[in-house]
Amino acid sequence: MTINIRKGTKEDLAAVLQLIQELADYENASNEVAVTVESMEKDGFGDPSFFQFLVAETNDSQQIVGTAVYFHTYSTWKGRVLYLEDLVVNQAYRRKGIGKQLFDNLIAIANEMNAQRLCWQVLDWNTPAIEFYKTIETNFDAEWINCKLTAAQLRAYSK
Repeated sequence: MTINIRKGTKEDLAAVLQLIQELADYENASNEVAVTVESMEKDGFGDPSFFQFLVAETNDSQQIVGTAVYFHTYSTWKGRVLYLEDLVVNQAYRRKGIGKQLFDNLIAIANEMNAQRLCWQVLDWNTPAIEFYKTIETNFDAEWINCKLTAAQLRAYSK
């Protein structure tokens, strides 16, 4: 089986959303996915564009079996940063090197844009992902604490 990695298009969004839902199921967060194909089209292809993505598709059937969703951000100390939001490979296609191919292409994008960092998160119980990241000498940061406000908290915030 040959896999083709390419930039995602609007026509790929339904398949990518299925992969996102598969990831949410894997992470025991099935009910957390709020995006739709329509919202992803607006956010990924509107002006401004908030994210981009790569897809991994089989050469024989052009079936999308993986995706890497990413966006550009900025470090006040370092400059350009590429942030990997999610890397997902369909369950039936895992352990075939597809995730590494997506990751390799993402690193090429980071190098093309002269990024000073590539950042992402991994759940502490996701052993297969952690083991992969160890093979590429990832820096695991125990110093920084992740923080967030949910949509409800943002709406309820008062000065």
